[in-house]
Amino acid sequence: MSTPTPTLNLSGVLSESKRIVNAHSRHFLALSVVFLLPLSFSLIILLLLTQSDVVSTQFLITLDPTSFPQHLPTILYALFVYVFFLGALATITYSTFHGFYGRPVKFFPAVKSLIYSFLPLVLTSLAPLLILFLISLTFVLFFAVIIRMGDNLGFVIDYSSYYFMLFCVVIALGLGLFMIYFLVNWSLACVVVVTESKWGFEPLWRSSYLVKGMKSVSLSLLLLFGALIGCWMWMNSNNVMQFDAVNGWKSWPFVLQLVTGTSVLTLFLLYNTSANTVLYMYCKALHGELAIEIAEEFAREYVSLPFDNEKVPHVVTVFTN
Repeated sequence: MSTPTPTLNLSGVLSESKRIVNAHSRHFLALSVVFLLPLSFSLIILLLLTQSDVVSTQFLITLDPTSFPQHLPTILYALFVYVFFLGALATITYSTFHGFYGRPVKFFPAVKSLIYSFLPLVLTSLAPLLILFLISLTFVLFFAVIIRMGDNLGFVIDYSSYYFMLFCVVIALGLGLFMIYFLVNWSLACVVVVTESKWGFEPLWRSSYLVKGMKSVSLSLLLLFGALIGCWMWMNSNNVMQFDAVNGWKSWPFVLQLVTGTSVLTLFLLYNTSANTVLYMYCKALHGELAIEIAEEFAREYVSLPFDNEKVPHVVTVFTN
């Protein structure tokens, strides 16, 4: 009895990513323990500890820009999160990509891929930040020009009025929509870096091309995992399970919340990265690129990838003599 094949939609992306992770469960578990678990643990422990007034005060002191030694822990923490996030992104993307093709998925080759993808990922992550900064600066300048023109024309602007607040909300919503638009178009940029060895602005343009026709799926993935991770982080940032700030480490509710929070967040991050890689493969199939690659790589073999030929615009089942 044949099993149903996934289609080019959100359900198909999620089911295929789940299939790949389950097929190589020990491999992805090892990658999660090495990269995602420390990342998730550090985020959850920070949320839990900052519930304490004592810890919150000490944490805010480290944000004091007047003293670099006091500011250093925050910088080191941000660097730790950034490095482990990129490590997880590179290795899980690499593994999902090869698992999709049915290739052997091994731990050490996945970690070794970091040598080639880490620096390009760093450089590529700076490219959208620069563009988004320029867009934000444009909105701020536009807002300032409107206020300045109003003053020059003799209008008295009441900054506490309903209309001024409404104008601020419209500007903020416009900026937010622009951000979401670019995030959707650039959602595959990091996958392109790992799989196609591109870096800088090129993965952004490549991602914008691939995501055409699949923007609704990309947006759905962004909203789904954004909501899941955001809600989970919010639940852990609020004192769901009460514990004493001094004896918190000896409290079972504290330990239970720490273990649960870390495990679930790790799971969300794993499936988010895997699903984004599957979306990349589906976008390539939609643009007719996947069949060509299969024909080149798997000559003299019969290969059937997880698509339903009646539902995919380009058939990716290849048979060559």
